[in-house]
Amino acid sequence: MRLVDTAKLLELQNKPSKIRNICIVAHVDHGKTTLADSLISSNGIISQRMSGKLRYMDSRPDEQERGITMKSSSISLYHVLEKQEYLVNLIDSPGHIDFSSEVSTAVRLCDGAIVVVDVVEGVCPQTRLALKQAYSENIKAVLVLNKIDRLILEMKMTALDAYVHISQVLEQVNAVMGELFASDILKNEENFIEKQQKIPNVLTEEQSNEDNNFYDWTSALEDSDDSMLYFSPEQGNVVFASAIDGWGFTIQTFAKLFSEKLGVKEDILRRVLWGDFYLNTKTKRFMKGAQEKAKKPLFVQVIFDNLWNVYETVILRNEKEKVPVICEKLGIKLTTRDLRHTDSRIQLQSLMMQWLPLSYTVLNMVCKELPSPKEISPEKVEKLMCSQIRDFESYHAETKKLKSDFLACDSSDDRPLIIFVSKMFSFEKKFLPENRPKALTAEEMSLRRERARQIREEQKQNHANLETTQNIEVKDAENDNNLEKGVEDEIERENQNQPAFIAFARIFSGKVKKSDKVYVLGPKHDPSKALSFIDLKVDANKKLKDLHSDEHITIAEIKSLYILMGRELEEIDEAVAGNIIGIGGLDEHILKTATLSSTIACPAFSEIQYAAVPILRVAIEPIYPSQLPQLVKGLKLLNQSDPCVQVLLQETGEHVLVTAGEVHLQRCLEDLKNIYAKIPLSVSEPIVPFRETIVDPPKIDMANEEIDSQNIDKGLSAQQAPVITIYTSNKQSKIKIKAKPIPKEITELLDKSTDLLKAISQHIKTLHGLSRNEKLDSQLDKLHLNGTKNQLSERMLKLIEIFKSNLQTICDKLSPEWKNLIDQIWSVGPRNCGPNLLLNQTTDYKTKYIYHEEEIKEDPRFEYESSFVNGFQLATLAGPLCDEPMMGVAFCVEEWTLDKSYVEDTTHTFGPLSGQIMSAVKEACRRAFQVQPQRLMAAMYSCDIVVDQKVLDDYNLFEPNILFPK
Repeated sequence: MRLVDTAKLLELQNKPSKIRNICIVAHVDHGKTTLADSLISSNGIISQRMSGKLRYMDSRPDEQERGITMKSSSISLYHVLEKQEYLVNLIDSPGHIDFSSEVSTAVRLCDGAIVVVDVVEGVCPQTRLALKQAYSENIKAVLVLNKIDRLILEMKMTALDAYVHISQVLEQVNAVMGELFASDILKNEENFIEKQQKIPNVLTEEQSNEDNNFYDWTSALEDSDDSMLYFSPEQGNVVFASAIDGWGFTIQTFAKLFSEKLGVKEDILRRVLWGDFYLNTKTKRFMKGAQEKAKKPLFVQVIFDNLWNVYETVILRNEKEKVPVICEKLGIKLTTRDLRHTDSRIQLQSLMMQWLPLSYTVLNMVCKELPSPKEISPEKVEKLMCSQIRDFESYHAETKKLKSDFLACDSSDDRPLIIFVSKMFSFEKKFLPENRPKALTAEEMSLRRERARQIREEQKQNHANLETTQNIEVKDAENDNNLEKGVEDEIERENQNQPAFIAFARIFSGKVKKSDKVYVLGPKHDPSKALSFIDLKVDANKKLKDLHSDEHITIAEIKSLYILMGRELEEIDEAVAGNIIGIGGLDEHILKTATLSSTIACPAFSEIQYAAVPILRVAIEPIYPSQLPQLVKGLKLLNQSDPCVQVLLQETGEHVLVTAGEVHLQRCLEDLKNIYAKIPLSVSEPIVPFRETIVDPPKIDMANEEIDSQNIDKGLSAQQAPVITIYTSNKQSKIKIKAKPIPKEITELLDKSTDLLKAISQHIKTLHGLSRNEKLDSQLDKLHLNGTKNQLSERMLKLIEIFKSNLQTICDKLSPEWKNLIDQIWSVGPRNCGPNLLLNQTTDYKTKYIYHEEEIKEDPRFEYESSFVNGFQLATLAGPLCDEPMMGVAFCVEEWTLDKSYVEDTTHTFGPLSGQIMSAVKEACRRAFQVQPQRLMAAMYSCDIVVDQKVLDDYNLFEPNILFPK
């Protein structure tokens, strides 16, 4: 029976300092959901005996069948610690790599994390990833070392061996944290040095040269405080546990139990229970150097020996007569049913759950060690408000004021409302609280009976007085009514069968109530641009589908609010800052993520960094073509419900589904068939993505004969690329373009700098748009572009300088033709951020890309520059080989002339000149590509395998005979 009702949870929601928002993260099968079951059982939601078997947070049938979690789900728990009441919002997240996007959405909403590690398997790839995600989001973590029972029953380790093994696992976890900390510190130190270099100094020339030649990078790591970074049992942030058997303890648990028996203060015992300490039986003192003197560590003497004795007695030797004796010594009372149970494992679980209850230990640690929403750090706030290429200082003054509201986490009426929606999840409409059948009171039932009796009497009286003709009319009318009612019922059933979308959200500031109207800010919303318009009006009737490309704000009404209770939802009327909630009625306003606020000055939260990128593509079509509209609708719903899935419509008309892996694909197809589209589907084999490229002309042909001599005889240079000359249809413009392959190093740099290149392209587009406006000066005064006025932020400028420096370093090592590459870059593509270059090698037309700060000079061709660039973008997006994107191709523009006086009034014949230039450039790029040696590039799968040394020894992987057979 549930211990607390919704009213109690609502009361605790109004005390942010007593709230803990946490998530459980770990590698797959390390025991997250079993641990969650144990914590849920502490609230009476499920039975203690069913914890670990029921898997309450896995509500999907395929999750139960596979035994893995596929989606993040939240539940609110009540806990009392030292007479203080706490509300713990717990999120159970998946451990499979295919569903790592669900972990990212969960971590974004939390202030703390429970990292679970299987002590047998140790630190696994997803463990590293979970620690990295938690660290990057600035959330504090605690550690649960799980499945210690496996060391006893499966590995047959002694207590001392198990202690050594667990110490090594703990060191592995701390080593990962140390790597993350060191890389972060050195990165911040680099930023600090660059800022210091900008400050004018008064040192002598000799001193400054000396400083430039030497810098002690280790000083930053030495000066940084990492005392609270690592997991240490004496600090109280490590739990030793067996979730399947329902027990767990910390050092403090046994320090409290044994302080009276040993006659030692609890604080002293806490400090010596873990580590290289032992008990000197003669002097009755704790001494250091257990390993050196071959003594048992105190941890083994006091804790593990007792634990091992219980397991050996109850399970390994199955001595049932000793169970009551153990219970008496531990002060535990087992029921007669448990004492007579034939399964010794059930007996052990009943005993251990009472002696060392796991839920009590873990929830105590969570409430003590993990921060409340009130304790959010300024660094985390700035990370939430700013993307990687933006400075907090570059925001508008009104936006910067919101930082204090984040830190206050206050629900007063004068505070702005700030909510972040990390994902949308589907829920069956019939199971929503408002649609559940409600129990009738005795008065309501009697009123209904009386009303039914009156209706029957009226029908009898009317029936007796009606004539035959009237009867016929009545029957016809009834038939019409029945037909209309049948149609209405069918529509109602169809609507009822469609899933409802609930927003998975966290309130960072303010208070939200039902029927409130809020701004829904899309991921691309920029408050600086929005605030620059004095008379900005947002149309309240517009939905997400009605917005133009430059619009990112809608107004939505909060239709319902919910407390998330795992498989169920509890409806509430209002929610305040610091809580994780569900919000209904936003499915037409949010695609995947969004920010809700009462002010447009609020920035869109920084983009969630997903660990896995969707790579597995399949084409989908309905088995019956007439059901295509249902498939399209189903794909839209699937795209909205899954943060990692992508749905594409190819030019060929194919509907392509892109997922993170095979398991993710199977889950998406099941959802499409059973929930969203509800039609049989035909699915293709996985589609392999290609990239089109060109290579340098070969020097040896297929017969291994040199080609260079043949080229010399013909008077051709093997290094000289053919130039393609093309005219627009009306002959007003002439374009000369040649294509050449980009060196691998430059391609890799372009591929890594995607976000930066896209931001530069967007900035250039805006400047071009302003320069065409007659009132240019007034527009520039109003504009705020990623900084103050039309200037880029300091961080952006710094990233551009780093990019230029890296590119120049690479070019200096290459042949002379790449020496002036930076000055020639006109655009990158496809989509303004790809690994292909458009280079301006004309003598009379100047463009700018990286050197965006230069003034735009008047030129008749400038009006058509965007059309020219768009032609290049179209060509690189779909190459001539198989309509796949290009990669590693540079298109050099050697000449571009424009003579509008050549032909008069040709618009009606050939269309606008801008369109002609776009088509001409696209065709020229494709021809220039085709005259070079063309190649198709296939995707390569790279895999890092991390194993222990003993595995390498067992399989002898590095023997030459295995790798290179003779």
